Amino acid sequence: MATRVTETAELPLFPLNVVLFPGGPLPLRIFETRYVDMVKKCMRDGTPFGVVCITDAATDVEAGSAFADIGTSARIVDFDRLPDGLLGIACRGERRFRVLSHLRAADGLNVGWVQWIDPVEEIASTTIPEAHSHLRDLLRRVWPELEEAYAGIEPRFDDAAWVGARLSEILPLPPIDKQFLLELTDPLLRLARLSPMVKRTDA
Repeated sequence: MATRVTETAELPLFPLNVVLFPGGPLPLRIFETRYVDMVKKCMRDGTPFGVVCITDAATDVEAGSAFADIGTSARIVDFDRLPDGLLGIACRGERRFRVLSHLRAADGLNVGWVQWIDPVEEIASTTIPEAHSHLRDLLRRVWPELEEAYAGIEPRFDDAAWVGARLSEILPLPPIDKQFLLELTDPLLRLARLSPMVKRTDA
């Protein structure tokens, strides 16, 4: 399936040891000043920030040189002051993007010039083939256990892109494998990659 690339934008980047998928939840505890300021600005302006997966913890992440080129924008949907005094935010993944260039601002925040990747697989729902129906069935079975983490997210068990993204999030895969799955454009190819993993897990 072809990927259509859309407009570019400047986006604050948050390198994390997680891979965020479009439509997925991301709870965060914010304590560093640069990220507190970033969150305040995003909430004030109604804008997202970008989540990029750290690719090598041994390199200088602060210099902006150790995260994946493809990430997902995160929209803040709720916030609260936690018992420990830190700022807690609940985010939702939105659109994938490719980092074209990046720099470190004076306050230490990584800022990227990104190109949005049109989420083709989410515009038109793709039905799950019978060969991968066990993936849908597994997600249906475990969904009641996930409802707290996925509060406010309407399940779409017949949507190949949605099922593939949710399984990619919840399966105990290394970040490098989750990143590979995020970068796949074809939702059926993502299911094909997940299918043998789930068969082994569900055996």
